[in-house]
Amino acid sequence: MTDWLKNPASLFDVSGKVAVVTGASGAFGALAAKVLAGAGAKLFISTGNSKELEKVAGECKLLGAEVDSLAIRTTNEANCGKIVDAAVKRFGRVDILVVASGKNDVAKIGDMTPERFGDVMDANVTQSWLMARAAVKQLLVQADGSGKIILMSSARGLLGHPAGYTAYCSSKSAIDGMTKALGCELGPTGITVNAIAPTVFRSPLTAWMYEDNENATNVRKGFLSRVPKGRLGEPSDLAGPLLFLASRASDFYTGHILYADGGYTAG
Repeated sequence: MTDWLKNPASLFDVSGKVAVVTGASGAFGALAAKVLAGAGAKLFISTGNSKELEKVAGECKLLGAEVDSLAIRTTNEANCGKIVDAAVKRFGRVDILVVASGKNDVAKIGDMTPERFGDVMDANVTQSWLMARAAVKQLLVQADGSGKIILMSSARGLLGHPAGYTAYCSSKSAIDGMTKALGCELGPTGITVNAIAPTVFRSPLTAWMYEDNENATNVRKGFLSRVPKGRLGEPSDLAGPLLFLASRASDFYTGHILYADGGYTAG
């Protein structure tokens, strides 16, 4: 009998794995760090906000994880290299990379300047590529030739939006293409590259959509008419996909965009 059949849950075990999470002060980054911490991984987290970084690190430690951090942004090649190097110096290796850093800037095309458009593309696309590149260099020299790279996409990588999302939608479509291309390129090495693509889920930025007032109710009604599950997302809805993509349960999955959207993109 195959050993994992005695304990199928072991396929999702990430205990002892070294996980690097960038953008750890953001809604998804902080969640990813805490989920992996609670699952027993060793955490190296980074973000430019040192106060928030310290807070997330403390929360991960309360969950029993070994944690180290670096207050730095993924704005250039050197910084991305420093993050990976610091993680290796602290823990000896890297097994999982979660790129959760990024931004949005909403404006109709006539009001969106080329500089603002470029900033979104840089934060979401170029910096994701630079961080993945830094991690791949390390993963390829590790003896076991494996690793998990998880990028942050969105349902908006597949679908447009009428309210001034040209920069954001374009950047997330690019992340989808990057995920597929890297999945093909790195497949033979044992490294998997996948992306999580949520729709609206509860966070400080979307808290207003969950409120009990007329404006929020009207917005929810319009949005939920397109969501087969009939509700907005919760942080726990992202935890399962994250653990799946970070663990050996997803060893045969690469170049995949996993939509955490209640069926929103299916209809």
